[in-house]
Amino acid sequence: MVSTMARGWESKSIESQQDEAERKKAFRPARTPEDQAREGHRTSLELALAQTQAELGAACRPAHREMLKLRLDAIRAQIEAL
Repeated sequence: MVSTMARGWESKSIESQQDEAERKKAFRPARTPEDQAREGHRTSLELALAQTQAELGAACRPAHREMLKLRLDAIRAQIEAL
């Protein structure tokens, strides 16, 4: 029951995020190819960040956890540099 509720909230959250993205697209001025490339790179980094955080949550071995923490730090540094 709890997981069903969680999925329900998650679905609503995703739906609201998609609606917000559509609204932003409607008001967004034309972007340069450089801006598009930068945004694509940022999106890739954010996906890598989310994946690494999920892997860290599931990691059991200390060495693996440490490697994932280092990867998180590197990804965060790249995002901040954008």
